Amino acid sequence: MSLAISSPAFADNHQIPAIYTCDGLNISPPLQWTGIPPGTKSLALIIDDPDAPDPAAPKRVWVHWLLYNIPPDISGLHEGITPQALPTGTLEGRNDGKKTSYGGPCPPIGCHRYFHKLYALDVILPNLQIPQKPALLQAMEGHILAHTEIIGRYQRPA
Repeated sequence: MSLAISSPAFADNHQIPAIYTCDGLNISPPLQWTGIPPGTKSLALIIDDPDAPDPAAPKRVWVHWLLYNIPPDISGLHEGITPQALPTGTLEGRNDGKKTSYGGPCPPIGCHRYFHKLYALDVILPNLQIPQKPALLQAMEGHILAHTEIIGRYQRPA
């Protein structure tokens, strides 16, 4: 069985419910994963949007959430998980909203794609002191055993 991520809240490449966005409660969606490869010492989760600010003319990738050192025996994260409720040992990075917590979809224009990427790593990373995505990716380099993703879409109501 290979590494897989899913959400009971939305199917791959389908609409993310508004509750998980700035138009709702802005809470994290429930996520589940299976197929953790042998030798996995930790997991990392990156949620980002490559369509910012406008899908017709994207200029940057907007990072919504960074988690690392998630224990490999954890099979997912429940809806609306708070920083205090994260699995023991899990560390957060800084998103592009300059926060260390989940920041839901809030696209200024058009329908954006939100990539929920899960990485199985062969190490427990050192404390990176609230890293941004480039520093986390650099620390993960050479340690990725497997990678999977699910894409959610969101467009704000007119």
